[in-house]
Amino acid sequence: MKTSEVLSALAALSHEHRLAIYRLLVEHGAEGMTAGRIAERLKLPPATLSFHLKELSGAGLIVARQESRFVWYRADFDAMAQLIGYMTENCCRSSAACDAGCVPAANATPTARRRSATSRRAS
Repeated sequence: MKTSEVLSALAALSHEHRLAIYRLLVEHGAEGMTAGRIAERLKLPPATLSFHLKELSGAGLIVARQESRFVWYRADFDAMAQLIGYMTENCCRSSAACDAGCVPAANATPTARRRSATSRRAS
């Protein structure tokens, strides 16, 4: 992932409403949600929601699909994994106290990431 793409994604997520939208879409997985349902859940006016969805889409964090008269939105999990991978790619690289369970997110399965996080919390 290029630095410019990371900056764009982080800028898009740096707004309260966009972060809430993104987290809601992540929660709903590959199925996603319609714009109407997102607006209803987050109590956002349609024009406001449309603006924020455009920002998230422009940053490559969400994907839209047209289904009859509805537009469904979902988180782009590949983009999310790339962003997390970029942020953790040098995890513990310069630390003598590196936890053996520290695994960069891009290289870890969800189970390994949970196991690594659990072992760090237990320390």
